[in-house]
Amino acid sequence: MPIASPEVYAEMLDRAKAGRYAYPAINVTSSQTLNAALKGFADAESDGIIQVSTGGAEYLSGPSIKDMVSGAVAFAAYAREVAKNYPVNIALHTDHCPKDKLDKFVRPLMQISKERVARGEEPLFQSHMWDGSAVPVAENLEIAAGLLDEAAQAKIVLEIEVGVVGGEEDGVENAINDKLYTTISDGLAMVEALGLGEKGRYMAALTFGNVHGVYKPGNVKLRPEILREIQDAVAAKYGKDKPLSLVFHGGSGSLLSEIREALDYGVVKMNIDTDTQYCFTRPVADHMLRNYDGVLKVDGEVGNKKLYDPRVWGKQAEAGMAQRVVEACEHLRSTGTKLGK
Repeated sequence: MPIASPEVYAEMLDRAKAGRYAYPAINVTSSQTLNAALKGFADAESDGIIQVSTGGAEYLSGPSIKDMVSGAVAFAAYAREVAKNYPVNIALHTDHCPKDKLDKFVRPLMQISKERVARGEEPLFQSHMWDGSAVPVAENLEIAAGLLDEAAQAKIVLEIEVGVVGGEEDGVENAINDKLYTTISDGLAMVEALGLGEKGRYMAALTFGNVHGVYKPGNVKLRPEILREIQDAVAAKYGKDKPLSLVFHGGSGSLLSEIREALDYGVVKMNIDTDTQYCFTRPVADHMLRNYDGVLKVDGEVGNKKLYDPRVWGKQAEAGMAQRVVEACEHLRSTGTKLGK
């Protein structure tokens, strides 16, 4: 199947909320991690979301080039070609973009999509994230309103963050404290500024104790009931049942019961990065340690090409990551839900 059209993406998100499941949104940084994510979704018979951060896009452009837009465009072009061979729908997304990178990343990419749509083509990406968690809520929502208008013109879904995710990602670090919980007033202010779809479609990453990084299950203090309270408050004011499409950031260290509870309250997308990074790297480390004298030219020997060929250990890395994507689909209840099945 091809990369999801705007209409297919909308159907994916609607079905997820109605069915109380979410799509894993897998961060990738290379063709190998992209291929691993695609295989994982196909094995799980789940549609899915594949995304790049600003740092991931920069890396994809080449280590000496470091051009976020170039890397993102290259990623989208490659993904559009290889995704044709898999029996699932895939949406392409750009992850956290703070204020100082909007003009270097999201806005240029949106402009490319607007030009593509004007020519009768599909947008380059299906959704983009504006991360305004580091600025006051009023400024966050003012910027979001402008971006939502641009996104609607390009048939793109906007993702925003209202609240703060703790921990560190792409060099941005936030303390773990009471600021990690979005308030009901924040949620109502968001809807007042952005509407409920009439101004353009958006997803909201409301925070309920989420933390980026590496944490053992139980160490993160999540309060998923905050999502229910905000949904209920918006529903009461606007007369719509579960009106918000929500995003779960910083899932490492979350209990499965907490993840499933968040799905019940309208989460349709959950970012997965730390765990898939480990599951990609772990088989490589195992291969290198088990075949030390084959992958290196020890004591003047020539090594073993069949062991240091990047395709050999690369396949193991991709298989490890793909299996973690399958597990993510199971956790998020998206297994076997692909459109058209």
